[in-house]
Amino acid sequence: MRLVLLLGVCLLATPAFAQNCPPAGHTAASLQALKARQFALPDPAEKQALATGLIGCLSASDPELRDGIAFEALSQWMRAGDFDANALRAMRDSLYASLDSKDPQGFGKPFAALVLSEVARADRIKSWMTPQERVAMVERAAAYVEAVRDYRGYSEGQGWRHGVAHGADWLMQLSLNPALERAQYDRILAAIASQAVPGNGHAYVFGEPERLARPLLFTAQRGLLSAEDWQAWFAALSAKVGKLDRTDYAGWLGRRHDLTAFLSGLYVQADQSEDAAIKALKPAILATLKQAP
Repeated sequence: MRLVLLLGVCLLATPAFAQNCPPAGHTAASLQALKARQFALPDPAEKQALATGLIGCLSASDPELRDGIAFEALSQWMRAGDFDANALRAMRDSLYASLDSKDPQGFGKPFAALVLSEVARADRIKSWMTPQERVAMVERAAAYVEAVRDYRGYSEGQGWRHGVAHGADWLMQLSLNPALERAQYDRILAAIASQAVPGNGHAYVFGEPERLARPLLFTAQRGLLSAEDWQAWFAALSAKVGKLDRTDYAGWLGRRHDLTAFLSGLYVQADQSEDAAIKALKPAILATLKQAP
Protein backbone atom coordinates (compact mmCIF):
# COMPACT_ATOMS: atom_id res chain seq x y z
CA MET A 1 0.00 0.00 0.00
CA ARG A 2 2.83 2.39 0.92
CA LEU A 3 4.50 1.79 -2.46
CA VAL A 4 1.22 2.43 -4.29
CA LEU A 5 0.72 5.68 -2.40
CA LEU A 6 4.25 6.81 -3.18
CA LEU A 7 3.78 6.04 -6.85
CA GLY A 8 0.53 8.00 -6.84
CA VAL A 9 2.24 11.02 -5.29
CA CYS A 10 5.03 10.86 -7.87
CA LEU A 11 2.53 10.73 -10.73
CA LEU A 12 0.60 13.69 -9.36
CA ALA A 13 3.81 15.65 -8.94
CA THR A 14 5.06 14.87 -12.44
CA PRO A 15 4.97 18.00 -14.63
CA ALA A 16 2.55 17.79 -17.56
CA PHE A 17 5.32 18.03 -20.13
CA ALA A 18 6.78 14.72 -18.97
CA GLN A 19 3.52 13.05 -19.95
CA ASN A 20 3.29 14.43 -23.52
CA CYS A 21 6.92 14.59 -24.63
CA PRO A 22 7.92 12.79 -26.74
CA PRO A 23 4.55 13.08 -28.51
CA ALA A 24 2.36 9.99 -28.87
CA GLY A 25 3.77 7.57 -31.41
CA HIS A 26 7.31 8.88 -31.03
CA THR A 27 10.31 8.24 -28.81
CA ALA A 28 13.42 10.24 -28.08
CA ALA A 29 15.29 7.90 -30.42
CA SER A 30 12.80 8.35 -33.27
CA LEU A 31 12.97 12.12 -32.88
CA GLN A 32 16.75 11.98 -32.96
CA ALA A 33 16.52 9.92 -36.15
CA LEU A 34 14.19 12.54 -37.62
CA LYS A 35 16.71 15.25 -36.75
CA ALA A 36 19.42 13.21 -38.47
CA ARG A 37 17.22 13.31 -41.58
CA GLN A 38 17.06 17.10 -41.22
CA PHE A 39 13.42 16.89 -40.11
CA ALA A 40 12.31 15.70 -43.54
CA LEU A 41 8.67 14.53 -43.41
CA PRO A 42 7.03 14.25 -46.85
CA ASP A 43 3.48 13.84 -45.52
CA PRO A 44 2.07 17.32 -44.72
CA ALA A 45 -0.59 15.95 -42.36
CA GLU A 46 2.01 13.94 -40.43
CA LYS A 47 4.24 17.01 -40.21
CA GLN A 48 1.44 19.20 -38.90
CA ALA A 49 0.42 16.59 -36.32
CA LEU A 50 3.99 16.25 -35.11
CA ALA A 51 4.43 20.02 -34.97
CA THR A 52 1.43 20.23 -32.66
CA GLY A 53 2.88 17.46 -30.52
CA LEU A 54 6.32 19.04 -30.33
CA ILE A 55 4.88 22.12 -28.62
CA GLY A 56 4.66 19.94 -25.52
CA CYS A 57 8.41 19.35 -25.72
CA LEU A 58 9.15 23.06 -25.35
CA SER A 59 8.80 22.55 -21.59
CA ALA A 60 10.98 19.43 -21.48
CA SER A 61 13.87 19.35 -19.04
CA ASP A 62 16.05 17.63 -21.66
CA PRO A 63 17.70 20.45 -23.65
CA GLU A 64 18.14 18.23 -26.69
CA LEU A 65 14.42 17.48 -26.88
CA ARG A 66 13.44 21.05 -26.08
CA ASP A 67 15.95 23.12 -28.02
CA GLY A 68 17.73 20.73 -30.35
CA ILE A 69 14.62 19.00 -31.66
CA ALA A 70 11.34 20.76 -30.83
CA PHE A 71 12.47 24.32 -31.48
CA GLU A 72 14.73 23.45 -34.41
CA ALA A 73 12.05 21.41 -36.16
CA LEU A 74 9.31 24.00 -35.67
CA SER A 75 11.60 26.81 -36.79
CA GLN A 76 12.79 24.93 -39.88
CA TRP A 77 9.28 23.97 -40.96
CA MET A 78 7.88 27.47 -40.49
CA ARG A 79 10.79 29.08 -42.32
CA ALA A 80 10.23 26.67 -45.18
CA GLY A 81 6.59 27.79 -45.39
CA ASP A 82 5.28 24.31 -44.63
CA PHE A 83 2.13 25.41 -42.75
CA ASP A 84 -0.94 27.25 -43.95
CA ALA A 85 -2.72 30.02 -42.03
CA ASN A 86 -5.02 27.60 -40.20
CA ALA A 87 -2.09 25.53 -38.96
CA LEU A 88 -0.16 28.62 -37.92
CA ARG A 89 -3.17 29.96 -36.01
CA ALA A 90 -3.58 26.64 -34.23
CA MET A 91 0.08 26.59 -33.21
CA ARG A 92 -0.05 30.23 -32.16
CA ASP A 93 -3.05 29.62 -29.93
CA SER A 94 -1.43 26.54 -28.41
CA LEU A 95 1.70 28.57 -27.68
CA TYR A 96 -0.42 31.33 -26.12
CA ALA A 97 -1.91 28.66 -23.86
CA SER A 98 1.63 27.64 -22.86
CA LEU A 99 2.33 31.22 -21.83
CA ASP A 100 -0.77 31.12 -19.62
CA SER A 101 0.15 27.78 -18.02
CA LYS A 102 2.25 26.97 -15.00
CA ASP A 103 5.91 26.48 -15.80
CA PRO A 104 7.54 24.86 -12.77
CA GLN A 105 10.99 24.43 -14.30
CA GLY A 106 11.02 27.70 -16.20
CA PHE A 107 11.58 26.35 -19.73
CA GLY A 108 8.10 26.32 -21.23
CA LYS A 109 7.29 30.02 -21.37
CA PRO A 110 10.67 31.19 -22.75
CA PHE A 111 10.59 28.56 -25.49
CA ALA A 112 6.95 29.28 -26.31
CA ALA A 113 8.02 32.91 -26.77
CA LEU A 114 10.92 31.85 -28.99
CA VAL A 115 8.66 29.76 -31.23
CA LEU A 116 6.15 32.60 -31.30
CA SER A 117 8.93 34.72 -32.78
CA GLU A 118 8.94 32.26 -35.68
CA VAL A 119 5.15 32.50 -35.94
CA ALA A 120 5.49 36.30 -36.11
CA ARG A 121 8.19 35.94 -38.74
CA ALA A 122 5.92 33.73 -40.86
CA ASP A 123 3.32 36.51 -40.83
CA ARG A 124 5.96 39.09 -41.74
CA ILE A 125 7.18 37.05 -44.70
CA LYS A 126 3.67 36.25 -45.93
CA SER A 127 0.84 38.04 -44.20
CA TRP A 128 -1.82 35.72 -42.74
CA MET A 129 -2.88 37.45 -39.53
CA THR A 130 -5.59 40.08 -39.49
CA PRO A 131 -4.64 43.57 -38.23
CA GLN A 132 -6.51 42.78 -35.01
CA GLU A 133 -4.59 39.53 -34.52
CA ARG A 134 -1.33 41.36 -35.11
CA VAL A 135 -2.14 44.05 -32.57
CA ALA A 136 -3.10 41.32 -30.11
CA MET A 137 0.20 39.55 -30.70
CA VAL A 138 2.17 42.74 -30.03
CA GLU A 139 0.32 43.06 -26.73
CA ARG A 140 0.98 39.41 -25.92
CA ALA A 141 4.68 39.74 -26.66
CA ALA A 142 5.06 42.98 -24.72
CA ALA A 143 3.16 41.59 -21.73
CA TYR A 144 5.31 38.45 -21.75
CA VAL A 145 8.56 40.44 -21.74
CA GLU A 146 7.34 42.72 -18.98
CA ALA A 147 6.33 39.75 -16.82
CA VAL A 148 9.67 37.90 -16.93
CA ARG A 149 11.12 37.51 -13.45
CA ASP A 150 13.21 34.39 -14.03
CA TYR A 151 16.50 35.78 -15.29
CA ARG A 152 18.33 32.49 -15.63
CA GLY A 153 20.19 32.24 -18.93
CA TYR A 154 22.28 29.12 -19.50
CA SER A 155 22.59 26.41 -16.86
CA GLU A 156 25.08 23.57 -17.19
CA GLY A 157 23.25 20.33 -17.93
CA GLN A 158 19.91 22.11 -18.35
CA GLY A 159 20.61 24.40 -21.29
CA TRP A 160 18.88 27.70 -21.96
CA ARG A 161 15.92 29.40 -20.38
CA HIS A 162 16.78 32.96 -21.47
CA GLY A 163 13.31 34.42 -21.02
CA VAL A 164 14.25 38.05 -21.69
CA ALA A 165 16.29 37.26 -24.80
CA HIS A 166 13.62 34.99 -26.26
CA GLY A 167 10.99 37.63 -25.64
CA ALA A 168 13.23 40.20 -27.30
CA ASP A 169 13.45 37.95 -30.37
CA TRP A 170 9.65 37.87 -30.50
CA LEU A 171 9.54 41.68 -30.29
CA MET A 172 12.20 41.89 -33.00
CA GLN A 173 10.22 39.84 -35.50
CA LEU A 174 7.20 42.01 -34.82
CA SER A 175 9.20 45.24 -35.11
CA LEU A 176 10.34 44.16 -38.58
CA ASN A 177 6.76 43.90 -39.81
CA PRO A 178 5.85 46.94 -41.95
CA ALA A 179 2.17 46.44 -41.12
CA LEU A 180 2.71 47.72 -37.58
CA GLU A 181 1.66 51.26 -36.68
CA ARG A 182 3.03 53.80 -34.21
CA ALA A 183 0.91 52.53 -31.31
CA GLN A 184 2.38 49.04 -31.64
CA TYR A 185 5.93 50.41 -31.73
CA ASP A 186 5.26 52.42 -28.59
CA ARG A 187 4.10 49.21 -26.91
CA ILE A 188 7.26 47.41 -28.04
CA LEU A 189 9.46 50.22 -26.69
CA ALA A 190 7.66 50.13 -23.35
CA ALA A 191 8.38 46.41 -23.07
CA ILE A 192 12.05 46.91 -23.96
CA ALA A 193 12.36 49.64 -21.32
CA SER A 194 10.84 47.34 -18.68
CA GLN A 195 13.69 44.85 -19.00
CA ALA A 196 16.66 46.82 -20.35
CA VAL A 197 17.16 48.01 -16.76
CA PRO A 198 15.41 45.50 -14.46
CA GLY A 199 14.25 47.09 -11.26
CA ASN A 200 15.66 44.31 -9.09
CA GLY A 201 19.20 45.06 -10.25
CA HIS A 202 19.86 41.74 -11.95
CA ALA A 203 23.06 42.16 -13.99
CA TYR A 204 22.85 40.57 -17.44
CA VAL A 205 25.66 38.25 -18.50
CA PHE A 206 24.09 36.23 -21.32
CA GLY A 207 23.81 38.83 -24.08
CA GLU A 208 20.34 40.11 -23.15
CA PRO A 209 21.16 43.82 -23.81
CA GLU A 210 22.16 43.02 -27.40
CA ARG A 211 18.96 41.06 -27.98
CA LEU A 212 16.82 43.84 -26.50
CA ALA A 213 18.59 46.38 -28.72
CA ARG A 214 17.50 44.70 -31.95
CA PRO A 215 13.77 45.51 -31.82
CA LEU A 216 14.63 49.06 -30.80
CA LEU A 217 16.89 49.48 -33.83
CA PHE A 218 14.22 48.18 -36.19
CA THR A 219 11.69 50.48 -34.54
CA ALA A 220 14.02 53.42 -35.20
CA GLN A 221 14.39 52.30 -38.79
CA ARG A 222 10.69 52.94 -39.38
CA GLY A 223 11.27 56.65 -38.69
CA LEU A 224 8.02 57.09 -36.78
CA LEU A 225 9.57 58.66 -33.67
CA SER A 226 11.09 62.15 -33.59
CA ALA A 227 14.46 63.07 -32.12
CA GLU A 228 12.59 64.52 -29.14
CA ASP A 229 10.70 61.23 -28.68
CA TRP A 230 13.95 59.31 -28.53
CA GLN A 231 15.58 61.77 -26.14
CA ALA A 232 12.63 61.43 -23.77
CA TRP A 233 12.67 57.63 -24.05
CA PHE A 234 16.37 57.34 -23.26
CA ALA A 235 16.11 59.85 -20.41
CA ALA A 236 13.31 57.81 -18.82
CA LEU A 237 15.38 54.65 -19.20
CA SER A 238 18.37 56.26 -17.50
CA ALA A 239 16.17 57.42 -14.63
CA LYS A 240 15.39 53.78 -13.82
CA VAL A 241 18.91 53.37 -12.40
CA GLY A 242 17.99 55.72 -9.56
CA LYS A 243 20.25 57.46 -7.10
CA LEU A 244 22.97 55.55 -5.33
CA ASP A 245 21.52 53.94 -2.22
CA ARG A 246 24.05 52.38 0.14
CA THR A 247 21.37 50.00 1.40
CA ASP A 248 21.00 48.57 -2.13
CA TYR A 249 24.46 49.11 -3.58
CA ALA A 250 24.52 45.80 -5.49
CA GLY A 251 21.13 46.51 -7.04
CA TRP A 252 22.19 50.01 -8.08
CA LEU A 253 25.39 48.66 -9.64
CA GLY A 254 23.39 46.02 -11.51
CA ARG A 255 21.01 48.61 -12.94
CA ARG A 256 23.89 50.88 -13.92
CA HIS A 257 25.70 47.93 -15.53
CA ASP A 258 22.62 47.02 -17.58
CA LEU A 259 22.01 50.62 -18.68
CA THR A 260 25.58 51.15 -19.88
CA ALA A 261 25.71 47.72 -21.56
CA PHE A 262 22.46 48.42 -23.39
CA LEU A 263 23.42 51.94 -24.47
CA SER A 264 26.98 51.02 -25.46
CA GLY A 265 25.78 48.18 -27.66
CA LEU A 266 23.16 50.41 -29.22
CA TYR A 267 25.70 53.12 -29.95
CA VAL A 268 28.04 50.71 -31.73
CA GLN A 269 25.15 49.35 -33.83
CA ALA A 270 23.94 52.84 -34.69
CA ASP A 271 27.46 53.96 -35.56
CA GLN A 272 28.03 51.00 -37.87
CA SER A 273 24.60 51.15 -39.51
CA GLU A 274 24.13 52.54 -43.01
CA ASP A 275 20.51 53.40 -42.23
CA ALA A 276 20.02 57.13 -41.66
CA ALA A 277 17.18 56.67 -39.17
CA ILE A 278 19.27 54.32 -37.04
CA LYS A 279 22.33 56.59 -37.22
CA ALA A 280 20.12 59.44 -36.03
CA LEU A 281 19.91 57.70 -32.63
CA LYS A 282 23.56 58.41 -31.87
CA PRO A 283 23.22 61.88 -30.28
CA ALA A 284 20.49 60.74 -27.87
CA ILE A 285 22.39 57.57 -26.93
CA LEU A 286 25.65 59.43 -26.39
CA ALA A 287 23.98 62.15 -24.31
CA THR A 288 22.37 59.51 -22.12
CA LEU A 289 25.67 57.69 -21.66
CA LYS A 290 27.40 60.89 -20.61
CA GLN A 291 24.65 61.71 -18.13
CA ALA A 292 24.27 58.18 -16.77
CA PRO A 293 24.42 57.86 -12.97
